[in-house]
Amino acid sequence: MRDAAMTVTLTALVRAAGQEVMARYPDAADAPCVKADGSPVTAADLAADAILVAGLARAYPDIPVVTEERAATHDMGLGGAPGGAHFLVDPLDGTREFIARRDEFTVNVALIERGAPVAGVVFAPAQGRLFRTDHAGGAREARDDGRPRPIRVAAPGPEGLRVVVSRSHRDAATNAYIARCRTASVTGTGSSLKFCLIAAGEADLYPRFGRTMEWDTAAGQAVLRAAGGVVERIDGGGPLRYGKHGRENPDFVARAAGVAPPSVA
Repeated sequence: MRDAAMTVTLTALVRAAGQEVMARYPDAADAPCVKADGSPVTAADLAADAILVAGLARAYPDIPVVTEERAATHDMGLGGAPGGAHFLVDPLDGTREFIARRDEFTVNVALIERGAPVAGVVFAPAQGRLFRTDHAGGAREARDDGRPRPIRVAAPGPEGLRVVVSRSHRDAATNAYIARCRTASVTGTGSSLKFCLIAAGEADLYPRFGRTMEWDTAAGQAVLRAAGGVVERIDGGGPLRYGKHGRENPDFVARAAGVAPPSVA
C-alpha cells in the first residue's frame, strides 16, 4: 500500500462491501440480470459497488475509480502513464459462484500506478478470509476478523504442482496446458481466490485461457506479487499490464516464483 492509512481504509471498505454481499446471500439466486457481455449481475454486485465507489471517492477524491459495473468509468486511467493512477474495483468477482451458493466469490480493490497493480485487497466473505498487500511491500491474510499474518508462496513439492483452475471457465486449452505439467492435484475454484491460494502457499500454478478483464485480476495479482509470486502473459510476453484500451487481458499464468511453467507452442 502507499501507506498504513490506505491499508486501513481499503480493508475497511472491502469488509463493508463483503458484509453487504453476505446480507444478500440468502437470496443469491433471485432473478439475476444478464449484461451485454453475457455475464450475470445481481443486486449484491450493485450494492457492493455503491459502497466501494462512494468510500473510495470520499477517501481519495483525486484518484479515479474504475469499476466493472460502471461502463462510463472504463476509459479512465488508460495508457499506464505516470499520471494514470486509478483504483480498479470488482465488487463481486465470481457472481456465478455466488448465485450457485458456492463460497468462492470475492470483493476486490486494487490501486494501479504506471500500468501495474501496486496494492490490493481481496475478501472472500463467505470464507472469512481477507488477503491484502501492506505498505511495507509484503502480503498478509486475516481470517474471521483475526490478526493479519504474513503469507508467502511455497516451494513446489516433489509430488508435483498443485494446480488451481477456473471452475466456470475451464476449457480444452487449459486441459492441454495442465497435461504438460507434473501435477499433484488439479482443483477448480472461482474468482480471484485462485491468486490468493498461491499467495498463501496452498497452490502453485493457475493457468488462464480465455477472456478476463483487468478488474478480475488486478487485486489478486497485487497480493500474489507481494507474496513472492508472478503473474505473466502465457506467451512469455511479461507481466500483465493495466490501463489497456478495452481493459481485456491476454491469456496468463499465475505461479509461485519457484515454478517453471511449460512453454506454449
